[in-house]
Amino acid sequence: MKTPIKKVLLGLCATFSMAVSAQQVNLNNSKSIAQNTNESDRHTILFAAVQATQMEDILDKSGPFTVFAPSDAAFERFSEEKMERLINSKDKSELKSLLTYHIVAGQLTASRILRAMCKGNGKASFTTIQGKKLIAHMDGYDIVLTDPIGNTARITAADLNLKNGVVHEIDSVILPSQL
Repeated sequence: MKTPIKKVLLGLCATFSMAVSAQQVNLNNSKSIAQNTNESDRHTILFAAVQATQMEDILDKSGPFTVFAPSDAAFERFSEEKMERLINSKDKSELKSLLTYHIVAGQLTASRILRAMCKGNGKASFTTIQGKKLIAHMDGYDIVLTDPIGNTARITAADLNLKNGVVHEIDSVILPSQL
């Protein structure tokens, strides 16, 4: 007899929370998303993109937001050269599209993402502030995000609660469209 997907996903909530808590990223929950990104030694490329698109003020004073934050290693695997080109380009529209695709309005904790997947029979869809959908599903104990192109990213550290939202560190860059 198969166990319904809702029971399996709900059972994973506690396990998932414990698994990622061991991989916590050192952030200060009394500071904003922008302040923490600026001070993080794991998100220097992300902060350079935030500054280049002039989104620092929004991620400092507005919210709440959920940020799926690629680590520097994720950006390097994506393409360090491409990121450098996007950050230094006069036209920041591609970079802003990429950055805003990693942000969802509201505070999506891992348990809220899991509950949404329960309601969606194992998948959940979230609209980014960029305007495109981001799909979440489980792979083992990992929450995996899939972009419209089919690229995937795993949440490697979840529920980093900050003053104006929540950050989930991801291991890959996701794309709203081909760059």
